[in-house]
Amino acid sequence: MPLRSVAVLLQEPVQLFEYAVLDEVFGMDRSDEGIEPFDFRVCAERPGPLSSGNGTSVTAAHGLDAVGDADLVAVPASPAAASPSPAVVEVLRDAVDRGAWVLSLCSGAFTLAAAGVLDGRRAAAHWRDAADLAQRYPAVTVDADVLYVQDGRIITGAGTAAGIDACLHLVRTELGTGVATRIARRMVVPPHRDGGQRQFIDRPVPTTEAESLGEVLGFMAETLGEQHTVATLARRASMSPRTFARRFVAETGTTPHQWLVDQRVLRARELLEESDLPVEHVASEAGFGTAALLRHHFTRCTGLSPTAFRSQHRVPG
Repeated sequence: MPLRSVAVLLQEPVQLFEYAVLDEVFGMDRSDEGIEPFDFRVCAERPGPLSSGNGTSVTAAHGLDAVGDADLVAVPASPAAASPSPAVVEVLRDAVDRGAWVLSLCSGAFTLAAAGVLDGRRAAAHWRDAADLAQRYPAVTVDADVLYVQDGRIITGAGTAAGIDACLHLVRTELGTGVATRIARRMVVPPHRDGGQRQFIDRPVPTTEAESLGEVLGFMAETLGEQHTVATLARRASMSPRTFARRFVAETGTTPHQWLVDQRVLRARELLEESDLPVEHVASEAGFGTAALLRHHFTRCTGLSPTAFRSQHRVPG
């Protein structure tokens, strides 16, 4: 069933930014852009105004009963996230058991962990909270290096702006690239920050404040079909190969080769979602050259073959 109903589960005090991210992505009416509105429900154990701790409040119009049939249950950050009530724990466990999507932003991961739904799973965490989360919940594999992690139908966002990426990832997964891009355009944010690793563990499309690397990254993105070496890229950046390789990793968090692979996988995903091109043509357009090479990298990065990915994510024309 498509993602249509979203229940935001608030805990007092409410962290306003993470709540606002969920409202911006799922709560805004964008029917004028051809996006069907979500059934957006703001829920709490006790409906009514909830303090943010800074003199403002958010009103939860619904109780926990409104969570019971939601396609997505989202838990934003809260200083109280590590101590959820038994009722909150119960609705989260029920959501997982019935196959709903469950999404946490920033410290909301503590609520999911306390409910036991992250046991045996990998989860993202804000770098400041990662050690604490891992110590409290040793059954959870905590990753502080990524923006967000999808493990099955549970998504954990690392915190603050990474919550935007986690939400858009879910929209893209359920409703396709076109819808996610339209929402991102309205929000004036990148539509897709993806590292293309297995289980859809996503890292940002690297950006840099260094003008030399910025130009090189743009050149690489525009010429995905060409063969690039550290030596040729270093010459373009007016650096020695050693300095370039070191600077590239420092600025982007990955190697030039892996950056290219990630961008080619991203381009292949877009083509598989939005076109009917044969896989061989997708491989060529994305810069892999051959269908065999595309299948190797695509399957390693996404856990799905190109054909299986298309069957699940193709955007109807």
